[in-house]
Amino acid sequence: MSKVKNDFYQELKTFVKTLENHISTEDGQWTIKGFIDTYKNIYSISSDTKVVSKILEIHLFPQIIAFAEAIGYAVVLPEYQNYYPDLSFINKRNETIKFAVDLKTTYRLEDYPGFCNGFTLGSHGEYFTNRQSTKNVQFPYGDYLGHFSLGIIYSRTSGTHSAETQTHRLSELQSITSVIGDFQFFVAEKWRIASDKSGSGNTANIGSIAKIEDVLAGKGVFSKLGEEWFDDYWMNYGKITKKDKDGKTRKITTLTDFVEYRGGDTSLVVPKARKLKPKKKKNG
Repeated sequence: MSKVKNDFYQELKTFVKTLENHISTEDGQWTIKGFIDTYKNIYSISSDTKVVSKILEIHLFPQIIAFAEAIGYAVVLPEYQNYYPDLSFINKRNETIKFAVDLKTTYRLEDYPGFCNGFTLGSHGEYFTNRQSTKNVQFPYGDYLGHFSLGIIYSRTSGTHSAETQTHRLSELQSITSVIGDFQFFVAEKWRIASDKSGSGNTANIGSIAKIEDVLAGKGVFSKLGEEWFDDYWMNYGKITKKDKDGKTRKITTLTDFVEYRGGDTSLVVPKARKLKPKKKKNG
């Protein structure tokens, strides 16, 4: 990692340690309780992940802008909603120094202790494969010196789903249960927390690992191989075929197969942790 990139990374890591105090009460609840209208009615927030993610972004934005100013960077927002990244940090003294920062939020899985729902890490489509493309990206991918995820892992509060249709008065503010809480923040270069599987259905999105301990430590499947392997794999995802022992041709869609195909060291592939449901205790 270059000095400029490492300096930015260290500053970002220090910054995220301060964020919980801005959005969390002393007992770990989200300080956002709902939407208020001019009649002082408060409407509960939906626990839908897209709604929660957007409000979290809005809630944190003033702190992000203040942080950027403090370290000598300007923040450029994407021109369109589906553009990458969420935030472009540009050095005020040298505009060729740019960093991509994507805001990522995900919730802990109740049925799988130690795991989160995961998240996507951007497209592996046109702008990823052609590093000078301007399609769906604020600046060409190759213009960024680093690509980071600023992540938030939270727990969903049980029982709040049924309260989504409720309306409260302003005087009841303190008694409203937040829909989420128990926040953990992290910063990682996105290749370090990447999976070798697509992150969402039929779209060309890179998936993440899901074991929380590994996310926080940056121990994704590429973490021992390096960023060049991450780039090579996802630029060619689903495009390379190989013949099995029975002579059938299939696409390469696992990192182990890809590293073997490229003649690399497959022992450097970090296995993904498997989600295992806790065993039910037998009565008696």
